[in-house]
Order: sequence, then structure tokens, then C-alpha cells
Amino acid sequence: MAKAEQVLSLEPQHELKFKGPFTDVVTTNLKLGNPTDRNVCFKVKTTAPRRYCVRPNSGIIDAGTSINVSVMLQPFDYDPNEKSKHKFMVQSMFAPADTSDMEAVWKEAKPEELMDSKLRCVFELPAENDKPARFRCAQTILPDSPPKYQEEDGLRMRKVPQTNNPISASAAAVKDEGLSSRLLALVVLFFVFGVIIGKIAL
Repeated sequence: MAKAEQVLSLEPQHELKFKGPFTDVVTTNLKLGNPTDRNVCFKVKTTAPRRYCVRPNSGIIDAGTSINVSVMLQPFDYDPNEKSKHKFMVQSMFAPADTSDMEAVWKEAKPEELMDSKLRCVFELPAENDKPARFRCAQTILPDSPPKYQEEDGLRMRKVPQTNNPISASAAAVKDEGLSSRLLALVVLFFVFGVIIGKIAL
């Protein structure tokens, strides 16, 4: 007999994303909705039970309602080169009249009554690690980046006139002082010659 189609709606549908850093517990939420007019039992399973804590990991979703399941990834040493093989499965079935012993309900359930949906886990790079990566890339491509060179050249061009202005001003001042001293020397010479000529005339 064909397997029953999942009646619960899952958000997200296919992937559980966990965003680092992974030095502490990282939590993501899984929303389970029951659009039917009957109560639905659910159970959340994973291929790596020691790595996750799921709350609630089982229960009953009333007709027309939804619940949020918190999936908590335990701290671990993250390796960006290692792809996650962890998977989750949401198993469900329509709730029977008597749900006082849920363990017995699941044990006695027939295979054709069970519905399931599978999700894979995705680990995203921590935001703190992205920044140094971009900085390293920027350093690598910096020599080929015209805007950077243009900006630096522009700064140099603007600085050159500023550093030359005091030199030009001092040079002009020296020239002016030289002309003044020459004029003064000529005046003194004319005065000395005038005095000498006056004495000779007397």
C-alpha cells in the first residue's frame, strides 16, 4: 500500500539552517502547521541525536493550529570544508481517539498510517568569519583595483601643492630680501661716494 502523504505543513520545508558562530548553542525554529480538521500526532527524529536538542520533540497538534519546534544545535568545532550530513524527519499520523499512552500509539501504528517529511541541516559561515575573508580578498585584488589607486593618487596630488606652497613662499621671500639688500648696498655706496667727493671739493 502506498505511503500516506504528509498532511502537516513545514516551515522551512526542506532545510534547517544554523548560523554560527558554533561556540555556543545555535537554535533554529521549525513551524509545524495542521491545516486539517483532525488532530495530528507528530514526532521529530534526527540522524545525530547527540548533537541536537529538540523541544518539543513530539506531541499533538490540534486541528487548524500550528506549533513551533525549537531545534538546538550543541556547540562544536566548525569546519567550513566539511558538509553536514545531518538530517531530520518529521513523522506524523492522525491522532486516534485514545491518546493517553502516546508511546503505545506510536508502537501500534500501521506503516500506511505514518506520514513523514525529511529536512537536511545546513551550517552557514559565521558573520565574524566573513569579514576577515572579505578583507583578505580585498588585499589580494587591491593592486588591480583602479578606484583605490585613483583615490590614493588623488590624495598625493592634493598633498603635493600643499607641501610646495611653503617652499615657494620662502623662495619668494629670499628673492625679495636679496633685492632689498642690493638696493641698500647701492644707496650706501652712493652715500659714501658723495661724502668722499664732498671732502675733495672742500
